[in-house]
Amino acid sequence: MPSKFSFAILAATVLVAGCRQDMHDTPRYEAYEAGVSRGAPAGTVARGWLRADEALHTGKMNGQFVEEFPFAIGRADLARGQERFNIYCTPCHGTLGDGNGMVVQRGMRQAASYHQDRLRQEKLGYFFDVTTNGFGAMQGYAEQIPVRDRWLIVAYVRTLQLSQYASIDDVPADRRGELDGPARPAEKH
Repeated sequence: MPSKFSFAILAATVLVAGCRQDMHDTPRYEAYEAGVSRGAPAGTVARGWLRADEALHTGKMNGQFVEEFPFAIGRADLARGQERFNIYCTPCHGTLGDGNGMVVQRGMRQAASYHQDRLRQEKLGYFFDVTTNGFGAMQGYAEQIPVRDRWLIVAYVRTLQLSQYASIDDVPADRRGELDGPARPAEKH
């Protein structure tokens, strides 16, 4: 009659023989090693990476900055642009876009004022390009801010510029009478 000890040895031998060493014997591959990382099949585009609308994604057409927005901008869009501007731009450019944000007040390099003549005359695509790719000490925000939101920030920047340099000629003729009307009481929040 076999002893308990012999049975334990037999069971251990069967268990050890049943273990496979495949994981220990497989070759090791480095990331991006030739033959390991496959590219996309020819003629395909990764989801979300089709950039068919050049103006929308670069702010340029045929290498020139665009002068118009690639989509219609409404009141809600301007509100979103202001919200995004306040998050990403005010630390350096300030709430008025005058280049006097909190970072600048604490001794960092002076940010551009959107109210200088050169920038007031600049095309919309220029602002989109700078927001996307950065300029000088400013980093690009392509990774943090989606394309549509970058355009909404540009719309809000243009609104800031108009708020400081609007003339009576910028108001439609049929609405100019409203400017001389009685002042409306301030809204309470």
